[in-house]
Amino acid sequence: MTTLLITHADCKQHAPPARHPESPARLRAVIDALSHGQFSDLERLQAVPATAEHLLRIHPQSHIDAVMAAVPADGYTFVDEDTVMSPGTAHAALLAAGAGVQAVDQVMSGAVKNAFCAIRPPGHHAEPERAMGFCFFSNAAIAARHAQVSHGARRVAVVDFDVHHGNGTQAAFINDATLFYASTHQHPLYPGTGDAATTGIAGNIVNAPLPPHANGEMFRAAYQDRILPALDAFAPDLIVISAGFDGHRRDPLAQMDLEDEDYAWITQQLCKTAHRHCEGRVISLLEGGYDLKALASASGAHVAALMAA
Repeated sequence: MTTLLITHADCKQHAPPARHPESPARLRAVIDALSHGQFSDLERLQAVPATAEHLLRIHPQSHIDAVMAAVPADGYTFVDEDTVMSPGTAHAALLAAGAGVQAVDQVMSGAVKNAFCAIRPPGHHAEPERAMGFCFFSNAAIAARHAQVSHGARRVAVVDFDVHHGNGTQAAFINDATLFYASTHQHPLYPGTGDAATTGIAGNIVNAPLPPHANGEMFRAAYQDRILPALDAFAPDLIVISAGFDGHRRDPLAQMDLEDEDYAWITQQLCKTAHRHCEGRVISLLEGGYDLKALASASGAHVAALMAA
C-alpha cells in the first residue's frame, strides 16, 4: 500500500499581502520538495472542496456564513491583524478542509496506508466560532469528526507538533472524550493557550509546552514521557497529525531548535503507535512553517517517514 499526497494548485489563490509569512510560496516549496525522485511512488490526488455538511460538524452555520461574507471582491479583508482574506481565500480554505476529508476516506477505506495533505491556509487556530491565526476552518478537527460520522471511528486522536498551540482543535475537542488532542509547542508564544494544566474531559487534552530554544532532545522527551503514553492509553482508531514545521531552528516566527531528523522521528513514532492500535491509519495535514528551505526539507523528511512506515 502507498502513501497518498493530496493537494491543489488553487490553495495558492489564498494570497495575503506581500511579506505576509503565510504566502503561496509555502505550498510551492512543499510541492517542489515532493517532486524529487524519492517521492515518485506517492499516489497523488487533487483536493476537492469540503461541503457545508463537513464544516457543520465543527463550525456553526453563523461562522461559515461570516467567513464567506468576508471574502473581498478585490483587495483584502483583515479578520484580525494577522489573518487576511483575498478574493481566493474561501475557495482555498474549502479545499484545505476538503483534503482532510478525502484523506480520511482513502485511509479508512484501506485504499492507501496513510496520507499527507499539502494544503493552505492552515487550520489549527480556527475555533468553532472564530477565524484567527492565519486559519479559517479547523481542518484537522473536521477530518477527525468525519472519520467518526462517516466511517464509524470510535476514537480519533489529533497530534500537533506545530510550534504554536492549536487552540482551535483544543476548543473543538475539549468536552468530547471520544476525541483526543495532544500538542508540543513553544510557550510562551501565540496564541497563549496550551497550558499543561488543561486536560479536558477524561484527560483527552495533553499539552506539553516547551521553552524557547528547546532542542530535539527536549522535544522527543515530551513525546516519550507525556504524549505517546497518553496516546497509547487512548487507543485511537485513527491518528491525525497537525504537521507544522515552524519549530525548525531556521523558522523566523518562533525560537525552537528542531531539525529535520526530529520531524522524521516523531512521524515514525506516531506511525508505530498507529500500527499498534489502528492498522497504521494516519493522515497528516500541513499547518505552519515559514522558512521556505526548512519547510521544504522538514516536510520531505516527514513524508519520507510516512512512506517508510
